[in-house]
Amino acid sequence: MTAVAPVSAQPRVGRRFVGGMALASLGLWTALYTPVQVLLAQQLAVIAPADKESALGFVTGLGALVAVVANPLAGALSDRTTSRFGRRKPWVAGGAVLAAAGLLFLLGQSTVAGVAAGWVVVQVALSAMLAGLVATVPDQVPVRQRGVVSAWVGATQPMATLAGTALVTLVVGGYALVAGVLLVLVLPFLFWVRDDRAAVALPPLRLRGFLASFTTGLRTDADFRWAWLTRFLIQLGNATGTLYLLYFLRDEIRYAELFPGKRAEQGLLLLVLIYTVGIVVSAFVGGVVSDRLGRRKGLVTAAGLVIAAGSAPLAVWPTWPVTVLSAVLLGLGYGVYVSVDQALITQVLPTDGDRGRDLGVISVANSLPHVLGPVIAAPLVSSLGGYPALFAVTALLGLLGAVLVRRIKNVP
Repeated sequence: MTAVAPVSAQPRVGRRFVGGMALASLGLWTALYTPVQVLLAQQLAVIAPADKESALGFVTGLGALVAVVANPLAGALSDRTTSRFGRRKPWVAGGAVLAAAGLLFLLGQSTVAGVAAGWVVVQVALSAMLAGLVATVPDQVPVRQRGVVSAWVGATQPMATLAGTALVTLVVGGYALVAGVLLVLVLPFLFWVRDDRAAVALPPLRLRGFLASFTTGLRTDADFRWAWLTRFLIQLGNATGTLYLLYFLRDEIRYAELFPGKRAEQGLLLLVLIYTVGIVVSAFVGGVVSDRLGRRKGLVTAAGLVIAAGSAPLAVWPTWPVTVLSAVLLGLGYGVYVSVDQALITQVLPTDGDRGRDLGVISVANSLPHVLGPVIAAPLVSSLGGYPALFAVTALLGLLGAVLVRRIKNVP
């Protein structure tokens, strides 16, 4: 079996690699965020109009819970994959096809249970796809280039939210359109990005030891543990603050009353546009600066503080102008965060041979907040203070993440 190239021996990656990674990531996030932000909310508002918040929280929470298990499992198995197509590509391609099938299944569902079943399939498939994509970065990208590459990949998250929201708001198609976009955008990755054909030499697969290995990094490596915790806190704030954004515009801001003839979905699209521009601009600035300075923690801390500053005003002044200002701040902060923190994560992985597994464990810090987010957000909105309380908690979580990243020792 082939060995992983040491960091110093990794050559710089070119435009085709970056383009393939970015387009595949754009397809993945479009398939994930468009249903969460718009399609599931619309579908469940029709199916269960009197209980739409709880129904949306149940469906998205269940899907995220499944992803908590599926992502690290797929990452660990991709480490051991020895197909003629490589280690990561089979998981990316198979995940994309299965996710498209799950999205098409959602088209005909008219019950909460049916929507939940379809969304679970989509989440499992996208988890497999994500496992293959994120492991490709430390496999092939040298440390000195990871900030910029992570910026390209990270910027696709808000771009996907914007593109997906615009597509389903302005174009007829819904789930079928999103499925088609996913399948088209994954193709450049499959054709342009090379992949190792053999896995790294790893111990024989034994179920008990295999399952226990998922906690090894968290138990034995303090930097890995702090990186996981800070990622979890920032993403938990993001999950709680965005889950009910469409309902916030409808019920708290009363967007349709402020702008007669307009729908809350159109207000959401405008906010997503502002947020996306902020992220794209700041992601590349953060990525370039962190690569040139070789320093990550200070930028992650600054990003977390800006994210907290973007959420806090909504807790005090839930008005449309303040919402627009918050979108600007959140975009700028989150843009720096997604590029620099992802580069930082790749530098605290405990071992080279288990990159897919360990990045899968890190991905739990992305998925688990979407399980806990509805648990936290639903009671806050319904009975513990409403949207002001929700955004106060969101700001606090961002602040904690910004502070605790300083505990990482071996990355400047």
